[in-house]
Amino acid sequence: MADRSPNISEDTRTPSSQTTDLSVTSSGIPVTRTPFTPVRRREDDLPTAAETEESLFRRVFLFGFLSLALFALIYIFLYDPGGYLFRLTGWNSNLRGSGLIVYSSIVALVLFLVILLFRYLSLMNLAYLNTVRHTVKTGHDTNFLPGISIIVPAYNEGKLLQSTVMSLVQMDYPNFEILVVDDGSTDDTREEARRLVGHYRDGAVEVRLVEKNNGGKSTALNAGIQMSRFDFVLNVDGDSQLSPDTLRKAIRHFVDPRLGAIAGNVKVLNRNNIWTTLQALEYVEGLNMARSAQSIVKLVNIIPGPLGLFRKQAILDAGWYSSDTFAEDADITLKILRAGWRVEYEPDAKSYTEAPDRIVDLLKQRYRWTRGILQAVRKHKDLFFNPTINFGGTVVMWSMAFESLIWPIMNVFANAYFIFIAVVFNMSYYLVYWWLSLTLLDLVAALYCIAVEKEEIRLVFYSLFYRLFFILIIDVCKTFATIEEFLGFGMNWGKLERIGTGARQA
Repeated sequence: MADRSPNISEDTRTPSSQTTDLSVTSSGIPVTRTPFTPVRRREDDLPTAAETEESLFRRVFLFGFLSLALFALIYIFLYDPGGYLFRLTGWNSNLRGSGLIVYSSIVALVLFLVILLFRYLSLMNLAYLNTVRHTVKTGHDTNFLPGISIIVPAYNEGKLLQSTVMSLVQMDYPNFEILVVDDGSTDDTREEARRLVGHYRDGAVEVRLVEKNNGGKSTALNAGIQMSRFDFVLNVDGDSQLSPDTLRKAIRHFVDPRLGAIAGNVKVLNRNNIWTTLQALEYVEGLNMARSAQSIVKLVNIIPGPLGLFRKQAILDAGWYSSDTFAEDADITLKILRAGWRVEYEPDAKSYTEAPDRIVDLLKQRYRWTRGILQAVRKHKDLFFNPTINFGGTVVMWSMAFESLIWPIMNVFANAYFIFIAVVFNMSYYLVYWWLSLTLLDLVAALYCIAVEKEEIRLVFYSLFYRLFFILIIDVCKTFATIEEFLGFGMNWGKLERIGTGARQA
C-alpha cells in the first residue's frame, strides 16, 4: 500500500440546492458534488406536552370505545337480550357460554392455521419462481461493469472497521472506491479509518475518509453519496463482511434502466450461541425468502442496511435519506418505489453481519426495527388508499402493514388465547395438534430455504422450536413496540455494542 491520502472533512449539514464543483479530493481528481439537505426533526417540529397529552387521550379513548363495542357485540350474540336476533334472523342458538367458546376456539385454531399455511405457501411458491428465474435467466451483459462507490457509515465501529474495509478491498471487481464516513465517533473509529486511507491493489482501489459531526446514519450515508464519484453506490454497515463476487452479482441487474436498487442477501456471521443461530435461521427463512418472493414482482419492501446497491439517480429522485424515522432503510425503499423505480433481490450478493448475541440486545434491536418500520409506514400512509400515486407502492404498504403490525399481534393473541382455552376447557390435545402443524410447516420451509441457499444443515434442527419459542418472543417485543409507537412513547437509537467477530475471523 502506498500514496496515503489526506483526510476529507466536510460539514454535510449546510443547506443548498445547487450543484457545486469541488477540486479537492484525496487523489486530486475533480469531481462534481451535489449538496443536500438532510431531513431532520427540529425542535419546533416536535409535539408540545399539551399536544402529546391530547393525542394520548384520543388514542386511549378510541381503543377503550372499540373494546367496549367488541364486548357488547359478543354479549349480544351470546345471550340475545330481548330476543332481537331471534326476531331478526329466526335463529335461536343452543350454544351458551362455554359451548360457544369451545366451538369458536376450534374454528379459530383452524382459521389461524389456514392463514399461516396460505402465507407460507404463497411466499414459498413466489420465492421458488424467483429462484428458477434467477437460475435459468440469461442475457446478462458481462461487459457491464460501471464504477461503484462503496459507502461505509461508521459510528463507534473501531473493533470491526479494519476487517470490513479489508474484505471490501479484496472484492472481485475492476472499478470501485471505498468511502468511510465517520459520523462523529467517540471511540477509535476515526483513527482506525485514517490508518486505512490510501490506495490498494496497485492503485486500483482507493479508500477515502469523510469526517463529520454526529448526525445519525442517514446523514452519514448522504455525506458519502454526496462525495462519491460514480453513478452506482453500495451502502453497507460498519460491520459488514461481503462475499468477493457481490459487486458482479448485483450490478448485472442494472442493465434494466427501470431498476433503482438491489437488496442483498444478509447472513449472520457469529453463530456461536442459540440466539445468534436462531437469528441465522430467521434471516434465511423469515427475511430472505420474503425478499425473494417480493422480487418476482420487483417490489422488495426493505433494502437491508448491511447490503444495498443503488442507482444514484434513484436516491436523488427519492429525496436522499431522511432522519425522521428509526428505519432509514425502509423509508428510502418506500421513497424509491413511489418514485417509480423497481427494487429486486440478489441472493448471490451476500453480506455477513454481526447479530446480537444476548436476548436483551436482540429485543432492543427488534424494538427499534418495529417502531422504525411503523414510522416509515405512517410517513407514507397516503399510499394505502391512493394507488394512483404508485400501485406497486400501495401493494408494498399493505404487505408491510400486515407483516409488521397485524401478524405479530395476531400471533401473540392467538397463542395466549389458545393456551387459555386449552387449560380452562381441557382442550390440550387440540393445542398439541396445532403446535405440531406449525412445527411441521416451519420444518418444510427451513428445508427448502436451506437447500436453496446452501446453508448449514444444522439450522434445520432449530426449526423445531423456531416458531413456538423464538418467533413468539420476537412478536411479543413487536407487539409492545407497536403499542408504544401508537401511544407516542419516546425512544432512542440504542446502539448495538460490537463484539468483533468479523475482526477475529479475519
